[in-house]
Amino acid sequence: MKKIINTTDQILDQMVDGIALANQEIVERLPETNVIKQKDISQQVALVSGGGSGHEPAHAGFVGDGMLQAAVCGQVFTSPTSDQVYEAIKAVDQGEGVLLIIKNYSGDIMNFEMAMDLAEMDDIQVGKVIVDDDISVEDSEFTQGKRGVAGTILVHKILGAAARSGKTLDELVTLGEQLVQDVKTIGVALSGATVPEVGKPGFVLEEDELEFGVGIHGEAGYRREKMQSSHDIALEMLEKLKQAFDWQAGDQYGILVNGMGATPLMEQYIFYNDVHQKLSEEGLDLAFSKVGNYMTSLDMAGLSLTLIKLNEDYLAYLNEAVDTAAW
Repeated sequence: MKKIINTTDQILDQMVDGIALANQEIVERLPETNVIKQKDISQQVALVSGGGSGHEPAHAGFVGDGMLQAAVCGQVFTSPTSDQVYEAIKAVDQGEGVLLIIKNYSGDIMNFEMAMDLAEMDDIQVGKVIVDDDISVEDSEFTQGKRGVAGTILVHKILGAAARSGKTLDELVTLGEQLVQDVKTIGVALSGATVPEVGKPGFVLEEDELEFGVGIHGEAGYRREKMQSSHDIALEMLEKLKQAFDWQAGDQYGILVNGMGATPLMEQYIFYNDVHQKLSEEGLDLAFSKVGNYMTSLDMAGLSLTLIKLNEDYLAYLNEAVDTAAW
């Protein structure tokens, strides 16, 4: 294992300091926590998200005006503790309530909900939206139901813009629950990620293999195949998404191609080109696109493809300017 670190027990602490120092015009570290919070928060419902580290820039890179007001960083691939989430809620509440955006993993659900209970005992209104956009498998090692993956970033963006516009906590919960139904993701891996504390990849693929449906922590996917062209990978993933959405010609969609951490942008853009070409042939109106590393998995090679079924409100929220490090 070769990693640019100091010692494995300092990874989280030093990474959080680095994020705060590199983006000090926008965010700050909440003292004695692993919480990155927005420096100056407007009077609005505050959005809090987070999860295990190793998925950067998610989620701390999306803290700032128009997206999240705080992100809680857990240990690598490990849910943040409930007391850390509780501290984040207290720090960002402006009296309008706090919305938790939680990826569907059992540990995240448990700890965010415990923090929610603690905050409500302090008379802080707290709502939640659970993101389960991964259509690859129904259950996995860490999840009951579908996993929450890269589509979470689009949820951050849309709900962040909606919160800034003045929507109430109840309105955001309703919007978020509908939005989650309109966002779906599928991934493919070419190699496994190496957690520094473990020192070896979480799974091994042969040089000529790929695996469809791998989760962002290396959870098993649904099929291993011989290596394929970008075009053929795109066809496989789009067929799954088409089944999930049952789209019709003329429907309006947005695309997010997300690198898993070790796949160059060159390859991501080649894949995006294949996806765009195929969806255009299907007659879809492609009104929004993002390509880059948004929800990574340390040094995993591969990418994920997220589609969002758009409406006028979603599109307007996606196109609003934000002040964050990574959008």
